[in-house]
Amino acid sequence: MGHGRDYLGSYRLVRLIRAGSTSQVWEAINDITQEKYALKSLIRTMRADRQAIADLKHEFEVAKDFDHEHVIHVYEVETSKKVPYLVLELSHGKNFKLILRNQPKWIAHFLPQLLGPMVEGLSYMHETGWIHCDVKPDNYLVDNDLDIKLIDFSISRARPKGLGKLFGGMFNKVQGTRSYMAPEQIRGKQLDVQCDIYGLGCTIYELLTGKPPYTGSTPGELLQKHLRARIPVIHTINKNVTEEFSKLLQQMMAKKSTNRPDSMASVAAMFKQTRVYNSLPKAPSGTDDEDEESGF
Repeated sequence: MGHGRDYLGSYRLVRLIRAGSTSQVWEAINDITQEKYALKSLIRTMRADRQAIADLKHEFEVAKDFDHEHVIHVYEVETSKKVPYLVLELSHGKNFKLILRNQPKWIAHFLPQLLGPMVEGLSYMHETGWIHCDVKPDNYLVDNDLDIKLIDFSISRARPKGLGKLFGGMFNKVQGTRSYMAPEQIRGKQLDVQCDIYGLGCTIYELLTGKPPYTGSTPGELLQKHLRARIPVIHTINKNVTEEFSKLLQQMMAKKSTNRPDSMASVAAMFKQTRVYNSLPKAPSGTDDEDEESGF
């Protein structure tokens, strides 16, 4: 691992940004170019895990050619060394989940400005032939300049083409995050862009109310709610959300994918024409930047 514990290849690890159940994200400096990056490396117990290594490789394959201001850049993957890692663009943003916990007023005030960029990143992915499959507050980073980045392509899938669309078989592997999974994703069916539209609907719902659209006391109960429960009406929970925007979110979270908007471009157009709030929540006074925790 190079010089002691603080190197991965030619990258010097500066600080730990985030630790997850399979990987850690570090801020790192390339010793040769002195440029800063984010390194996503597998934690010790996962370093020999075939699936975890395959997921890193997959994330690189999905994202290596992405070039969009609202999608995180992915530069290289290294899986032959003792510690497998992925090299990404360094964003100083925090993820929405973290901001919602610490600065809910900030999100409330800026949300109308954030919707466009949130859609654009997904739209770009779809146009390049990919579905994200894990749209949730944790997978968007945003900084104080309102610069948004979509992250984490480890379970993204290629969009179905031609005959694959008609005869899309069942997937034996159901992946996703339970609070944001579209019904067709839970059922292991062929997926298209509507699954991301559903996830985005659930995400925006959470940003506006502070909690996901469905909760359950068991994982199974939660999944059943996505499949069968009534779609929550957001403006009955957050009275400041307009009825039009409430209806739009309900459409995005429709049980049948064919009842949702047909593309992210449609969603973008609807967002442009629909007021989110009856009156814009006040800007938060003085942002609490003391917690310098980054959102990766």
